[in-house]
Amino acid sequence: MDTLPASQVVMPFGKINIWNQPDGSKKIRAYIVIERPFEGAKTGLALDGSVSLRPAYGYPNNIWSLFFPSKSLPNEVTGQAQKICSYLAKHVDVDSNTTAIYWATGSPGGLETIGDLSDAQAMAKAFDGPKSFGSQTKLAPALKYFTDRYKTAKWGMFVFVTDGILDDLADVKSLTTQLARDIASGKRNPIKLILFGVGSQIQESQMIELDDLDTGVKVDLWDHKIAAEMSDLSEMFTEVVDETVILADNGIVRDSIGRVIKDFRDTGLPALLEFTLPKDACKAFNLEFGGQIIRQPLS
Repeated sequence: MDTLPASQVVMPFGKINIWNQPDGSKKIRAYIVIERPFEGAKTGLALDGSVSLRPAYGYPNNIWSLFFPSKSLPNEVTGQAQKICSYLAKHVDVDSNTTAIYWATGSPGGLETIGDLSDAQAMAKAFDGPKSFGSQTKLAPALKYFTDRYKTAKWGMFVFVTDGILDDLADVKSLTTQLARDIASGKRNPIKLILFGVGSQIQESQMIELDDLDTGVKVDLWDHKIAAEMSDLSEMFTEVVDETVILADNGIVRDSIGRVIKDFRDTGLPALLEFTLPKDACKAFNLEFGGQIIRQPLS
């Protein structure tokens, strides 16, 4: 599976997955951006507290600042953390508060609890960084913290702020695969996991690996966003939609030469589109609905 780069995705789409088939055709999964509440939802925000992200909190990345901590750089985390935490508390969480933590702190796998914050509390919080920055960036403990704490929630959405550097990618993949299979078999309720990249030196390769992870079941848990590329926080909801969410009374998907590939005139246009483009017309597709024609190039 490949994911079309965010810079090439045309609104109202939020994400496009592509599977290149042996016969030259392309299987497409297209997510339309939508914001909607989920009954019984619980939310969490985890902020990377590793040494590699110290500059994003405002600390110079030099030997002197390790012994004499003093902020002389802009804090790139606070504004994003305030907006995300506030948004989740106000628009998503059933209790109107979001659980916030620092992860990758102190000793390997360390966590520091910030608290359960309301919309107003989140906007007033400084998010200056953990008490002790960690030397290893281990994500699995933070993932396990939220999935264990909110195991019985009807739905969960957990956002992990990071610079993209992960020291335990294999462990995270293993845990993710087990979670996906448990959800697919009905052993636990659905969750959505988002890696949110901040800072001036984001390494996106591992974020993409998790985003594209094949768990062996039709449950895609991870999505990744880059702060600088997002125009609205509702884009975090890109992958929480499914084929049961109907956005318009009708719609049509055509291949690049105008043939009808998917017809929603009788069923209504869902927020999640799945279809296959033939080999001879798979460089783009058109979505027609509500008098609009949206052309989405794929190369």
